[in-house]
Amino acid sequence: MRRAAGLFGVMYCLAVMGPACVSCRAADMESYHGVQWIPNEANDGDSFSVQLDKQRKVRVRLYFVDCPETSASWESDVRRIREQRRYFGLSDEQTLIEIGKEAAEFTRERLQKPFTVYTAFASALGRSAEGRIYAFVQTSDGDDLATLLVRQGLARAYGVGRENQNGVRRDEIKAKLSDLEGSAMLRNVGAWKYSDPDLLADLRATQRQEDTEIRSIRSGIGGGDADEPPELIVINTASKRELQTLPGIGPAIAERILKNRPFQELDEMQRVQGITLERIEILRPFIRLD
Repeated sequence: MRRAAGLFGVMYCLAVMGPACVSCRAADMESYHGVQWIPNEANDGDSFSVQLDKQRKVRVRLYFVDCPETSASWESDVRRIREQRRYFGLSDEQTLIEIGKEAAEFTRERLQKPFTVYTAFASALGRSAEGRIYAFVQTSDGDDLATLLVRQGLARAYGVGRENQNGVRRDEIKAKLSDLEGSAMLRNVGAWKYSDPDLLADLRATQRQEDTEIRSIRSGIGGGDADEPPELIVINTASKRELQTLPGIGPAIAERILKNRPFQELDEMQRVQGITLERIEILRPFIRLD
């Protein structure tokens, strides 16, 4: 898998970016220095457009973190805003959106000077026409952007991750960010400044109950079919055999899922041939991202 990712990155550079891609390394993570932030109305705290080099503009999505949404233009946005609000223990959605805008401004300010992007060009599809790629972003001061966002309470430690450019393991990065999230909560910064501890507990309990009820309803409608998995399948790490325990997923589609992951949102599974929004809704009670 690692070797394949590296090969994909090199092929991407040669085919799309041409010989100007001189920053490629032997490892599957490639570094790009002097990257420029590009103004775009779709930019937010964890996803934004950049001038990667002289030839190519791309949209990057940060590994490991999830900033609050800045709008609710799509149904998936509404679901995510509700889930994010419950996670942070906020009383209303508008407060969450305002925090999302603050996160977007924080990122814009930190990336006004040329910065560095580390990426293996793994797809983080999203809804933008040009697509997105997962990346680690280091500011001109040498700080990791994802870490700064979590430390300021402008993002939660959540989402797709991997070993970074320095060889730090995924689990270690995730654990550190979780600790920083706890620190931000104690310091009442960012979203945590508006968080009600008692409300947070109740809202997270509501989210868990809702998820359980949906799984129960879907399971009942399916009649307890033997092909339904006994527990949630982690869609970004499951084996081909595990994927085939999901309703309607055979060997061919399971193989396509393996080739198209990681996914940042479940809705991104639409890029897999044979999986529609309707199929995702059927699968939703049985799968999770991470």
